[in-house]
Amino acid sequence: MKKMKYILVTGGVVSGLGKGVTASSIGLLLKACGLRVTSIKIDPYLNSDAGTMSPFEHGEVFVLDDGGEVDLDLGNYERFLDVKLTRDNNITTGKIYQYVLDKERRGDYLGKTVQVVPHITDAIQEWIERVAMIPVDGKEGPADVCVIELGGTIGDIESMPFIEALGQFSYRVGAGNFCLIHVSLVPVLNVVGEQMIDPLFASWNKLINWPMNFCHLVYHVQKTKPTQHSVRGLRGLGLTPNILACRSTMALDDNVKEKLSQFCHVPVRIAIVGKYTGLPDSYLSVLKALLHASVACRKKLVVDWVPASDLEDMTEIENLDAYKAAWKLLKSADGVLVPGGFGDRGVQGKILAAKYARENRIPFFGICLGMQVAVIEFARSVLGLTDANSTEFDPSTRNPCVIFMPEGSKTQMGGTMRLGSRRTYFEVMDCKSVKLYGNRRYIDERHRHRYEVNPDIVGRLENAGLSFTGKDESGQRMEVIEVPDHPYYIGVQFHPEFKSRPGKPSALFLGLVAAACGQLDALLQGFESREKVNCEIGNGPSNKKVYQNGYATKPANIIRDAIYSYCNGLSCTVI
Repeated sequence: MKKMKYILVTGGVVSGLGKGVTASSIGLLLKACGLRVTSIKIDPYLNSDAGTMSPFEHGEVFVLDDGGEVDLDLGNYERFLDVKLTRDNNITTGKIYQYVLDKERRGDYLGKTVQVVPHITDAIQEWIERVAMIPVDGKEGPADVCVIELGGTIGDIESMPFIEALGQFSYRVGAGNFCLIHVSLVPVLNVVGEQMIDPLFASWNKLINWPMNFCHLVYHVQKTKPTQHSVRGLRGLGLTPNILACRSTMALDDNVKEKLSQFCHVPVRIAIVGKYTGLPDSYLSVLKALLHASVACRKKLVVDWVPASDLEDMTEIENLDAYKAAWKLLKSADGVLVPGGFGDRGVQGKILAAKYARENRIPFFGICLGMQVAVIEFARSVLGLTDANSTEFDPSTRNPCVIFMPEGSKTQMGGTMRLGSRRTYFEVMDCKSVKLYGNRRYIDERHRHRYEVNPDIVGRLENAGLSFTGKDESGQRMEVIEVPDHPYYIGVQFHPEFKSRPGKPSALFLGLVAAACGQLDALLQGFESREKVNCEIGNGPSNKKVYQNGYATKPANIIRDAIYSYCNGLSCTVI
């Protein structure tokens, strides 16, 4: 049975920011994507419903099909989403307490002391789960997504039981099934400053004996501090926002967005599923390549280290806490990267990570062994070859998807791999990897591997939907794979991290980070329309433009980003 996805919309700083319209708009966008959506409005007031409240106090009383008198935001939901809600889609403090007190009077709690935690908070969670399963669009079965709006403002004493309940709820359903959107205010202050007038104008000013020597300028300053305090309060109550929806009288400046992202801890989150996660230097070039790409996308990178073996079934038996922690990190990631490696330890975990990313449409990038496990997973799950494997891990497998290279040596280890720069030719020009590389026919990237995809199985995999977009000059060695109908699912046999630079991030790492933060389409469009301009930093006119990631910039900005990438460091959550 599919799991319900929950989106919680909260508000901070002041009331009346438009949480209802935000929640309704999000629901409409999800519905436009083909998802079925239902909605719940939580009102922390003690009234059982809005029926006895004056319009001066709370606005219109909206009436539902079942006779429920509810908050006006449910009217927004019905209009935006074209659904028919029930009175239970509006939760109030009065309803919850009445429900719990009725159970207490019946003796349902068996003599226990009835308390806010756990009885009220449990009742809130049970109510949400029950109502979320009620179909409201005229179709059978539950919706795909439930959008929950929490009325009031974070910090209100009336909201505390709901905040506590929703914090528990987010942990119980899992990070991959829960998204928090916080609506906040970014006020704009009109600050008056002074500036010396132009010297020529000053001379003319003396001739006419005008007494003003300064001109006054009004600056519009966007203040982020209220939102920072609001998010800090939310985090202190056990909830961390995934998205900030900021309302202001002016479009937010890029530096304001960046500041809010950094101070409010709203990152772009990449899970690295590897064998050597205990020593990050084992993947140093991968980390640097991710950092270069995140700087280019103007995002703060957070890397979650996921030990591949902790995702496996055996760990669930032997160390349940490690198993749960690994899967929690994986499911909370915005993108998944499986790097290279040797040996069979953790391979099943990498296969499971590739499967999770493919089936849940999470941006995925597999390097070397990471590409090979993606091929194995596809053969197992899509072709139904349950014993598909690499001969590195199972020499007797009946369905070898990955085989030892013919010219390799199995007796001598050092220097016998396929090493160094090799050329890859693109077979399919209408694909993400080609666009990210600037629509080039071929590329040169560095290799380090002994095993490769078995060419005998390529035809079957392609017929099933796996596209081999890049091959070597012989056409027998598979270099790049893609799943075309996936937001971003790419694997490569080479190691692009070795050629990534601060001012020139690796194309495929850039694609992963852009896809993880929702910028891939804009990035690809920028690549398609950009003008190719060659420019060497330090030479030529200082105002000469360079098209970096599809946007016009100056050489000085590239230098600044390069310095920033090294001085800013890398923020990591290490498990």
